[in-house]
Amino acid sequence: MPSSLTQTQRIPNLETLRFRLVDAKEQVVGRLASQIATILMGKDKPTYKPNICDGDIVVVKNAAQIHFTGRKWDRKLYRWHTGYPGGLRQQTAKDLLQKKPEDVLKNAIMGMLPKNNLRKEMNLRLRIFAGEGHPFKDHPQLTLFEMPHRNIRTKKGEADTLVIPEGFQPVNPVAFQKRKEMLEKRKPRAGQ
Repeated sequence: MPSSLTQTQRIPNLETLRFRLVDAKEQVVGRLASQIATILMGKDKPTYKPNICDGDIVVVKNAAQIHFTGRKWDRKLYRWHTGYPGGLRQQTAKDLLQKKPEDVLKNAIMGMLPKNNLRKEMNLRLRIFAGEGHPFKDHPQLTLFEMPHRNIRTKKGEADTLVIPEGFQPVNPVAFQKRKEMLEKRKPRAGQ
């Protein structure tokens, strides 16, 4: 028979419960998923306890515009079994994004949540939308979540700015421009 203390711990504190809006546009899946998992677990609050689900409600928009690094769009496979003999199925991340764009981010987030009884409750606090529109637009407690700055690692001896020789034509101009913009925005490290 559960004690009354255990029952009161499961009731969420509505004063501390926040609605966090996350814009997934142009974000890397793994970085975004780890930040959202931290919010769902409540680790960003000073009242965090691992046995209590005290996380916030997370609303994610633009889930169809997320990115993977490297060649993961073609090489990352999602596998499941139908339960019948020979029923192992698999799907690439690119195919899953076309069919169910929300599931790519949801699978990454669920993989980062603890595998215990609180996982279902944390899953209920997650709302992912493929596009810009969502039903929480007019909610008074909805606050925008800012992703922390991404530190881009450089190879040893590589300069922080790109030196472009005369007559240089990049093979991939879009990727070259993104890299150039990221290096220009980059904050200098301490001691430099």
